[in-house]
Amino acid sequence: MLPTPDSLAVDAEASVAPVRRRRWGAIIAISLLGVALAGAVAGCAWFFLQLDAAQNRISEQEQELEQQRELIDEKETFGAAMDALLESTVKFDDVLTASVVPWEDYRRLAVQAWAHRWDADAVASDTRAVEQAAAELDASWNEAQQQAGSNASGSGYEAVIDRLSGGFVSSVVDDAKAICADGDDGGDRELLACVFNDDPYVVHFDAAADSVPYMNDELRAGIAYHEFAHVLQITNPTATREALPAFDGDGEVMADCFALTFLDGWQLDHRIWTSDYEYWDVNIGYGTACTGAQQQVVRDWHAKLGVELQPVSSKAL
Repeated sequence: MLPTPDSLAVDAEASVAPVRRRRWGAIIAISLLGVALAGAVAGCAWFFLQLDAAQNRISEQEQELEQQRELIDEKETFGAAMDALLESTVKFDDVLTASVVPWEDYRRLAVQAWAHRWDADAVASDTRAVEQAAAELDASWNEAQQQAGSNASGSGYEAVIDRLSGGFVSSVVDDAKAICADGDDGGDRELLACVFNDDPYVVHFDAAADSVPYMNDELRAGIAYHEFAHVLQITNPTATREALPAFDGDGEVMADCFALTFLDGWQLDHRIWTSDYEYWDVNIGYGTACTGAQQQVVRDWHAKLGVELQPVSSKAL
């Protein structure tokens, strides 16, 4: 049967409808593709942002590790420097002038390093301070060895002081009367020598007194022993505080007693013959000879003197 106009119209409409569906379908597909691409771009951006953050974090962690390694290295260097310093103190064991090794300064350096334990630069500075302390201690030792082996002034005073001190105390023959005049409590006695509290490693002997006609090596030795007792009193303050009450707190009487105890044949009163018919009666010291009990106090005091090796520690770095 031939199609009627109505059926043709139906067929025509039917043939048109699929075309419209394909157009909408194409538009929808393109839009979905655009959304998908946009999602992919956004995803890549997020990935790159995450990767960049991770790389920054890795860089920060590497920097932290490097700082930790540097800190560990500085702590080890400090420890080695402190070990070397303490090793240098060993040779000072029993040197009579105890304060020649400044233990409190070394403890302060150790405690300071502990306080700086998280700061590599500060620990490095502490290490340099320890190395400087070791250099100064070694220099003190070397200087003492040279001093003990020479007599720069050529005097009998220096020979005795070098022997008693092991070279750690120097002797100067100068205008001791003028230098030592401040605080002189010798009354009408002639001042022969002195030691200063703030500089106990130098003994001043008076040049004019050394040239008087009655001066001889026996007197010089007694004077040197007396002055060396003052050196020991100043450089060993704790032991000295314990001993002084036996002398009513008089350090001069104690110094005389030291000479009377340790210098064989020493006495305070001397008759010095300067010719066959001329002599001088000389009293050296402060006029009081010590008792046997006081001499024992001096011996006990002397036995406590000197450098004692001590631990220097802080909390572990």
